[in-house]
Order: sequence, then C-alpha cells, then structure tokens
Amino acid sequence: MAEIINSNLYDIDTGALQKGARVVIVRTEWNAGIIDKLEEGAVEILRQYEAVPETVTVPGAFEVPFGIAAHWRAYQSGANAPAAYIALACVIRGDTPHFDYVCDGITGGITQLNLILPVPVIFGVLTVDTDQQAEERTGGQHGHKGKEAAITALKMIGLKESFKI
Repeated sequence: MAEIINSNLYDIDTGALQKGARVVIVRTEWNAGIIDKLEEGAVEILRQYEAVPETVTVPGAFEVPFGIAAHWRAYQSGANAPAAYIALACVIRGDTPHFDYVCDGITGGITQLNLILPVPVIFGVLTVDTDQQAEERTGGQHGHKGKEAAITALKMIGLKESFKI
C-alpha cells in the first residue's frame, strides 16, 4: 500500500513555485462530503503557496475529463490561462461492474489530457471500496489526497516552467 511516509512529496522547493498560478479544480457532485474535504485541503495548499484556485463542478467522475477539456478550450489564451488542473472525484465500489467502468473512464481521460494539453492534469481521484477508506484519505491515516494533489500540481507547474528556454 502506498504510504506518504514513503514519499518526498511534502518536500517543497518554494523557489520553484510560480506565484499567482491559476489552478482549476474540477470536482464532482457525487460523494460530495468526501469531495468537499478534498477540495478544502487542495485550496488550503494552493493559497498557502500563493496560487489562485478556481473550482468547476461536474455531475460525476466520468464527466471530469470533459469538464477539464471544455474549460481549457474556453480559457486557454491570455494571462489568466490555467497553469494546471486538479481532478477531484471519489468512486466507491458497489455491487456491479459500474465501478470498473467509471474508474477506467476517468483514468483514461485524465491520461489523454496529460498527453494533449500543455498544462498538467493532476489525478486527485479516490477509487476505494468503502466510505471508511475514503475518510482515511481525507486527513486520516492515509494522508490527505486533496493536499497531495495540490502539492503535485504546484510541483508540475514548476517542472513545466523549468523546461522553458
């Protein structure tokens, strides 16, 4: 099992971070209590490092990639273009294969976006078996995946900026 203690994710080189970067969180309406906590953690980190968070809400996890792509098309030009996106969703396993289809769809969609968009798209998606597992990932024993997604977004913005000549 992945544990945050096995990672250097929280080691942040603040000199590499882009102040004022616009980071768009695309979140779902499903499992709103969990998503609210993920969003709160992400926004806390983004504001701490002087990024500018914005939130877009879509109905469910399957719609997240479309929400990101549509937002990018609408706001890609100009000084206010997003520097990164964070996808926040929580898919909880049920009794049908629906879980597998939704997880495959959002994973594939976000992967495609990372390959075609010129800005990073961060996978802040919980794919869990139970509500308890989701709670454990919103500030419980398995860390806070919303905060981790925000840190990842900031680091990826810095990485992208480092490639400019």
